[in-house]
Amino acid sequence: MISAAAREIGSCPACGARSRRRHSRYSRCLQDLPAQGAIVALRILMTRWRCSNGSCARKTFSDQLPGVAVRHARRTLRVSRLLQLFAHGAGGKPSERLINRLGMPASDDTLLRHLKKGATRGAGDARVLGIDDWSWRKGESYGTVMVDLERREVVDVLPGRSADETADWLSRHPNVEVVSRDRCGLYAQEISHGAPQARQVADRFHLLQNLRERIEHQLSRSDKGLARPSLPRAEGEDAGLISCSTPGRQVIAEDRYLKRLAHQRSRQAMFEKVQILKAEGRNIRGIALEMGVNWRTVRKWVHANEIPDRRERAPTPTSPRYFRDYLADRWANGCRGGRQLFEEIRQRGYRGSRSNMERLLGKWRSAERTALAPITAPTPTDSPVTTTVPPLRAVDPATGWAISPIGGAALCIKPRGMLTARQAVKVAALKNASPDFVAMRALAMRFRGVLHSKDVKRLDEWLDDAQRSGIYAMQRFACKLRGDIHAVRNAVAEPWSNGQTEGQINRLKTLKRTMYGRASAELLRARMIPLSAFPQHEK
Repeated sequence: MISAAAREIGSCPACGARSRRRHSRYSRCLQDLPAQGAIVALRILMTRWRCSNGSCARKTFSDQLPGVAVRHARRTLRVSRLLQLFAHGAGGKPSERLINRLGMPASDDTLLRHLKKGATRGAGDARVLGIDDWSWRKGESYGTVMVDLERREVVDVLPGRSADETADWLSRHPNVEVVSRDRCGLYAQEISHGAPQARQVADRFHLLQNLRERIEHQLSRSDKGLARPSLPRAEGEDAGLISCSTPGRQVIAEDRYLKRLAHQRSRQAMFEKVQILKAEGRNIRGIALEMGVNWRTVRKWVHANEIPDRRERAPTPTSPRYFRDYLADRWANGCRGGRQLFEEIRQRGYRGSRSNMERLLGKWRSAERTALAPITAPTPTDSPVTTTVPPLRAVDPATGWAISPIGGAALCIKPRGMLTARQAVKVAALKNASPDFVAMRALAMRFRGVLHSKDVKRLDEWLDDAQRSGIYAMQRFACKLRGDIHAVRNAVAEPWSNGQTEGQINRLKTLKRTMYGRASAELLRARMIPLSAFPQHEK
């Protein structure tokens, strides 16, 4: 409560002399209003005072009330905090409608301006940091989010994910001791340059995800798909010798060849099955239901004498096939340099990448070379381990359809206690069909145990066993882990993970969609950081 004497006498901020109120149109209003609340405080704030010291340079002045409002402000601190609260929780337009109903009219631009003005807190005290990317537009542009894993709060949102930008941010925050990340090599490089003192921790979820992808790739090397009959193995298909050492280009090329060959043989088997069912008098709908494929595909195959080639998408200026004639002419004239050809077609309107063009040229180069030679046993320092990859012919007893590589890989890394009765039957069918699946599942279960054991020695033993398993997928996965061994060991030994970061990215995408994708990085950052990070409103 403000006393009447305080409303009549003040002190000059320049000389300290006692001053009297200068008569204004608000004097009579002050006498009539009760001496309480924000209304009286604002009336005093708007009242001018006259200094009684004749030699003082400050002739008139007004009182300042730091606890109520700041200088030149048009709103009290309390109202400003309410505007920030509404804008942080609901955004611009929804907050505008709510604020107007509460008798404090403000536009959506004003609300967002107050919100962005208050989001000034840095991350200087963040010790354990989670870092990950998020997509502005998937496949085109990405941003980066920084999360304090100890407080479980977002500390910053960057508009891009370039190495220089992230490394510069980390260099400005030397208190960071631990950084949790996914398996992306870009972030590993950024952290090494921007925060060399920090320990990098690989996310355990992404480690299991990478293992599942390698298993799926291994299963894709054999016959795959739905209700596809078992086929005799092609001649020489299982003659691969894989060494315990790092696989070379020849082994990787052979792996891709086996995967492509298995897919072609599977399509051919499905086409033959469709022709048999057609000869038996089955209609298109019945064949589609039995085969588990789309009825349009069945209709196309029923009226064909041989399996049709896959139709390619019509070329556009972003595809090198759009300039195939020009490239073929230059290739025939002896121009084989990828950089030179890339510059030439760019001047003719090509908007794609050089790597995409190099893939087309790679097919032409491989056509000129001799056919792919069979893999011979290398001469490593360790004795090589031979392996054969029998085709996967596991059939789900419940449906009669073959189990796809995606489903088989997901079941391979799932513990027995988490399997449903139907999934357990599928796992048994996969084990009976492929000895390699039995070995991969045993290694996958051991790897899950290593991630929960906090024992780094068990990790080293697992890597040695995976390298000696003779299974290409396990050898490749172990090789990749050894390339990032320090972060993987920290993932086993330390409790930090990127789960909280992934959750914050989910929240960020939700906020972005509620703002119809029009939010800038500054506004997203203001809505992502917690309200406790907002300082007191200042002019």
